[in-house]
Amino acid sequence: MKRLLPDDSWKPSWWYSYPYDLMEIYGDTRENPGYVYAYRMRRDSTISLIKSIAKPGDHILDVAASQGNFTLTLAELGYNVTWNDIREDLAGYVELKRETGNITYRPGNAFDLKFDRLFDVVLATEIIEHVAHPDEFLAKLATLVKPGGYVVISTPLGSYFKNDLPKFSDVADPSVFESKQFGPHSEDHIFLLHMDEIATLAKKAGLEVMGMKYNTNFFTGGYSKLRPMLKWMPKTLILALERFTQALPQSIGKRIHTNFAVLLKKQ
Repeated sequence: MKRLLPDDSWKPSWWYSYPYDLMEIYGDTRENPGYVYAYRMRRDSTISLIKSIAKPGDHILDVAASQGNFTLTLAELGYNVTWNDIREDLAGYVELKRETGNITYRPGNAFDLKFDRLFDVVLATEIIEHVAHPDEFLAKLATLVKPGGYVVISTPLGSYFKNDLPKFSDVADPSVFESKQFGPHSEDHIFLLHMDEIATLAKKAGLEVMGMKYNTNFFTGGYSKLRPMLKWMPKTLILALERFTQALPQSIGKRIHTNFAVLLKKQ
């Protein structure tokens, strides 16, 4: 990816995205080291799932891709990537960063997307927790994948021991959250899904859970007032701790990690 220098001609959405790029692409830990490490963990988990089932040249749709850092990474790995986001003006920002790879731009509401072809993989990172009807969202993603293809999602983990947001399956009428959906910030999260819910929603959408990776323990992400410690802890130690907790039994991992990436196969 090309490293950008801010320009007075930039659109407001580009200026908003740039500080996140400093952390996500360039690993700038000065302001929020927890965010930097958390992003790296969920990126690595998600990309590894994609690489396990997709070969270079495959067609991948990146839904609600924001400033396109997953899109750009996958394009650089040799995949043909279609970028999508409801904010059309971000397409120019993504293209400004593109150095290599094939990217097609298709802005629009994810629920309204239609294509002439089906995709080998559909990716949706950190978006399903922002929609009022995650069941309908997952079903929509499934319609965009060819039979035998895959959906990959990453999302905050509902079973994390400090989560206080409701389970989707416990809400009688999720439509009451429709006015809040699509908000871009963590405070706009509606539901945090649990692994058992993912399996149920996937089955209804004609998908099967094929793999899952927990990531970002409460220390790595700087939670529980641990953020100041990340500024002086060696990176190697932080990453080693993350590897250790990811190797723990699932019964423990689902309680101490804040995020998970899931690989789903279309029947």
